[in-house]
Amino acid sequence: GPIINVYPLDLIFTEAQQATLSSLRSLPSTFKLPFGFISDNFPLCGYRRKSYMLMGWMITSLSMLYLIWGSDLDFKVYTNTDENGVETVMRGNSPSVLFLSVSFLLFGTGYWFADVMGDSLVAEKAKLEPESSRGQLQSTCYACRFFGLMLAAPCSSLLYSKYGPKVSITIMALLPMMILPLIFNLGELKNAPVKTTSEQCSEIWKTVRSRAVWQPMGFVYLYNVLQIPNSAWKQFLKSVLGFTSNQLNTLLIVAYVLLYLGILAYKYYFITWSWRSVYIMTTLVGGFFSALQILLIYGKTFGIDPFWFALGDDVFADFVSGIQFLPTTIMMVHLCPTGSEGASYAMFTTVNNAALNVAAAISTVMLKIWDVTEKTMVSGDLSGMIKLTIVTTVLQVSGVFLVKLLPKTKADLKIMHDSPHSGSKIGGAVFLTVTFLSIAYAFVVGLLNIVSPGWTYGVF
Repeated sequence: GPIINVYPLDLIFTEAQQATLSSLRSLPSTFKLPFGFISDNFPLCGYRRKSYMLMGWMITSLSMLYLIWGSDLDFKVYTNTDENGVETVMRGNSPSVLFLSVSFLLFGTGYWFADVMGDSLVAEKAKLEPESSRGQLQSTCYACRFFGLMLAAPCSSLLYSKYGPKVSITIMALLPMMILPLIFNLGELKNAPVKTTSEQCSEIWKTVRSRAVWQPMGFVYLYNVLQIPNSAWKQFLKSVLGFTSNQLNTLLIVAYVLLYLGILAYKYYFITWSWRSVYIMTTLVGGFFSALQILLIYGKTFGIDPFWFALGDDVFADFVSGIQFLPTTIMMVHLCPTGSEGASYAMFTTVNNAALNVAAAISTVMLKIWDVTEKTMVSGDLSGMIKLTIVTTVLQVSGVFLVKLLPKTKADLKIMHDSPHSGSKIGGAVFLTVTFLSIAYAFVVGLLNIVSPGWTYGVF
């Protein structure tokens, strides 16, 4: 929401600090595998899912209370002029980069812990669907999820613009507490049979050896690594084009709306398309809208106000993302062995999230290649911004050349999975190596981001 979208800008954080804060928020998503493994193997109070879901939402609530009690969120920003007439922007007692980073890291940990439990429940139930309607339950659940995001975005943006960050963060602390009674009454079989850890590990190893796993998941990883965002884009909109916090939040709101519409578009129309066709179409369309950003940088908007032009090329990419989102999640559920849905589904989504984290890290490094600092862009030198936008657009579109790694349909995935010659120890070993190295990488980067925000500027 607006807290992560514009609050760092209003606190005058640097581009690297903003990218760091954003990556830390999603860092815990890389640890979904251990979260799922714990829930599969160690029931808490007799339950594998809802006890841990309760714990996750409690952590999110406490992290926001920690932020409220430990800093001044009244948002005081002023300038100080020294004896030489040099002005320095001051943030009052607002949270530091480190304090805000730790708070959102804890929030993300609780959120993704609870998210893994929800995904596990959906994966278990989705496998009970008839073959002809596989994917409908997932698409319905995710449609409800993104519908909630769509409603929450304008409400939180309005509260932020009128009352500042304190009210929004207070609500973020209270809402998880309000859903705890619902989770407590969630229907789940108590003391259900649990396979031994060795049995589950053996099943997961057998699964990842299958070509039906390591080949399409290899595509997911490589494709997402190439989806490198332009980390200087928000700074350009705010500093060069003069977008206000309300306008930036409006972009976010419309993005959530189109993300939801993208989910619905797949559920009611594109679900009959082959997975390859979906990715080819969405990648090319996404590349087109990304290329429009170059026209905006040059100021060639064909008479359209820059805000409305940005609204088109920026947020339609989220409509494309919504369409792309469901095919991979449906594919992942098909690959989960029974009884190990938590760890296996979390492992598959970890590959997806780890790749996005790597892409975000590469994006931060690329800020160093060309000068895209606020000072340079405000001075009128946008050459670095243009080059950065062109490179990220080309890299994003290049993922279309990997699409043959995907099976065309669910039927092709099943044939690949059932083939007696589909097993490969090398493929499985490479898959697990990439997964665990990605987790280790994300952990190290996360620590460095907390200890030294913007550390990449001093390394690369």
